Amino acid sequence: MTAITSTAIATEPGARGTIEAQGISKYFARTANRADGQPFVALGKMDLKVAAHEFVSIVGPSGCGKTTFLRIVAGLTKPDDGVIRVGGDEVHGPGRDRAVVFQDAALLPWLDVIDNIAFGLKLAGVRRSERVERAASLAQLVGLGGFEKAFPRQLSGGMRQRAGIARALAVDPEILLMDEPFSSLDEITRRNMQDELLRIWSASRKTAIFVTHSVDEAIILSDRVIVMATGPGRVVDEITVDLPRPRSVSAESSGQFMAIRNRIWETLDSVRTGPS
Repeated sequence: MTAITSTAIATEPGARGTIEAQGISKYFARTANRADGQPFVALGKMDLKVAAHEFVSIVGPSGCGKTTFLRIVAGLTKPDDGVIRVGGDEVHGPGRDRAVVFQDAALLPWLDVIDNIAFGLKLAGVRRSERVERAASLAQLVGLGGFEKAFPRQLSGGMRQRAGIARALAVDPEILLMDEPFSSLDEITRRNMQDELLRIWSASRKTAIFVTHSVDEAIILSDRVIVMATGPGRVVDEITVDLPRPRSVSAESSGQFMAIRNRIWETLDSVRTGPS
């Protein structure tokens, strides 16, 4: 069994749930302390393909453009160059085929769990009985059964993130985009949420892109780990995680896990020196 490869998983052009980024660049104005006045290149001609139903994590140092890329895929930020295609169609803005889970679940404090989960369905004009039924089913899926009538202030951080994931799933997107959703959680809760996310993903089989600063988290969750570097933000390695699912903490002590972790860290160390 080959533990590590650099070969991207093949995608069928135009297949539902696929993502294809070609030559994506994004520039931002320099701050006043930058003497040359040149724009900051957040992303420089980035290429990436993600297959339908694939779980891909992106790791890299702060400032390498991970979140910027995720926002471009979501249609929340426009690239300055290049093109993003989802299911073969060019992205020009947000769409119901993509849902985003941010670091802060950003639940509406005046709504209970059911109405928070169902909020996107309400905006889409789904009748109340139908959206409540779907929200209740998703509450069970993410482990919030019994908390349907609770308000955000009554939930722990992990429970709020579960509700945020359920809200994203409620609109039945083809693609789930997650920007460090567990970074503010304590280590025990974070590990529990990783297990929960894998269970939910296994049940729904959504295409997923997961941005994280944790190398171990990326390995335990993913089919493939994308390593990015700064100056400009770009892909410097793609590593297939050939570990059997379902995965547990014991997988982290395997030789395969160690080999993947070492390769990622060696890659990050080799590109650590970039422009400030």
